[in-house]
Amino acid sequence: MRSSNPVFSRRGFSRDNGYAGFNTAPQAGGAAVGTQSGNPYADQQAQQGGNPYATNPYAQQDLQHGAPPQAPATTGRMTIDDVVMRTATTLGILVVTAALAWALLPVDDANIGRSYGIAIGAGLVAMVLGLVQSFKRKASPALIVTYAALEGVFLGVVSSVVDNRIASGAAMQAVIGTLAVFTAVLVAYKAGWIRVNRRFYGFVMAAALGFVLLMAVNLLFAVFGGGDGLGFRSGPLGIIFGVIGILLGACFLALDFKQVEDGIAYGAPREEAWLAAFGLTMTLVWIYLEFLRLIAILQGDD
Repeated sequence: MRSSNPVFSRRGFSRDNGYAGFNTAPQAGGAAVGTQSGNPYADQQAQQGGNPYATNPYAQQDLQHGAPPQAPATTGRMTIDDVVMRTATTLGILVVTAALAWALLPVDDANIGRSYGIAIGAGLVAMVLGLVQSFKRKASPALIVTYAALEGVFLGVVSSVVDNRIASGAAMQAVIGTLAVFTAVLVAYKAGWIRVNRRFYGFVMAAALGFVLLMAVNLLFAVFGGGDGLGFRSGPLGIIFGVIGILLGACFLALDFKQVEDGIAYGAPREEAWLAAFGLTMTLVWIYLEFLRLIAILQGDD
């Protein structure tokens, strides 16, 4: 099985050729040791003379200076500080561009068409960049930063429309809701209240697949039939599916935390912290949009 988030299915963020090797503990020191462990670093260690990093610059420098092959120093591995800093960078860029879009792209009657057009264009390009990064073998910081900037433009305009024309204060409420979900899931995960295992992963992926398919069908009916489609995104059904979307986002966060934890425990290279930041950013954007839609439905019905 693979991670719920495609960027975390990369080398160093998964075990057992994906996300199946739960409860397999690494040896002290970071990288796991053994053969056919399911951890790509450990498997490379067995194949390359005991050094799982024989193909990276740290190991090559050791060989060139006549030193025995060694795993890279701790500074060469991804740490939680790296993940926090990269995630803060992507989210900071997203927030800045969202604020600029809110201020510079008005949504009054005279300008809403142009603002919508720019937002949709930015959102489509961000989606393409996200897909490209998801299927790349290595993290591309420039691509990830560009994705965050364009996603911010899209969110800024959408948030402005909802806040100014549908539900006053919705954007701030959605931000608070997103932060609350993030904090709650992080505390629950660290406390062990959420156990990320095969069963949890299978349930979340099945639920997410069903959710996405229903939303796709609803969108098709809305495009070709007009109105709200099947009503999954408005009225009482919209409220129900908004709550489901937020809960799924919370589950994705738990999966993301598990993948980051595995990457750190198994000695993923430092540059892969960008993949962690990218995945967490996408999940938080999902949760924010679900909150924004739910608030718009609830206040729009008042």
